Amino acid sequence: MITITTTTSEYTPSRTSHAASATPIVFVVNEDVAVRDTLELLIEASGWQPETFASAQEFLARPRPSVPSCLVLDVTLPDATGLDLQRRAAVDRPDMPIIFVTGHGDVRMSVQAMKAGAMEFLMKPFGDDVLLDAIRDGLERSRRALERDARMTALRDSYAALTRREREVMLLVVSGLLNKQVAGQLEISEITVKAHRGQVMRKMKADSLPALVKMASRLGLATDWS
Repeated sequence: MITITTTTSEYTPSRTSHAASATPIVFVVNEDVAVRDTLELLIEASGWQPETFASAQEFLARPRPSVPSCLVLDVTLPDATGLDLQRRAAVDRPDMPIIFVTGHGDVRMSVQAMKAGAMEFLMKPFGDDVLLDAIRDGLERSRRALERDARMTALRDSYAALTRREREVMLLVVSGLLNKQVAGQLEISEITVKAHRGQVMRKMKADSLPALVKMASRLGLATDWS
């Protein structure tokens, strides 16, 4: 088991607004220097940025990236097993797709890896195109995850910009109450409710009430006022 204590920089979703279109990084963790060198050339030739590591500790010490990325991982490492590193990465970097590449695996190991969330478990020998297709799919998954993070961060920022009263109005509106009912609940005038509602729609960048309801749901806001 991995018993490594590392200090990694905190991943910041707000940086992902442009990160999804940045040059993707393909991490390679393999104790065999010849394999690392071969994969580095292959990855570089495909237009991606390779970063290679000889051990789990070296990889975990690398700050979490804010660009699309995936991990090409061997089963056997000098300081851990690939499955150990996979478990650690699932906690520290849950959105990073993992592709196992090994000549020492077996069916039981591949089942373990896939159940733990590995995207692929490739047993040697296999063609370069098989690995490159897997990497391409992994990077696309990572890109989509970064875009989801960016949208969610923007949504939270918009909600944070609302005043306390605007949040109260938003919650009542998305729960299905009419402006008159909201006014009665908050003991304010209907005109004031309309003004707050307009501010909510503008700040949340919502073009309709259904869109605002979806935003409230994504934020995990309670909308059942029955």
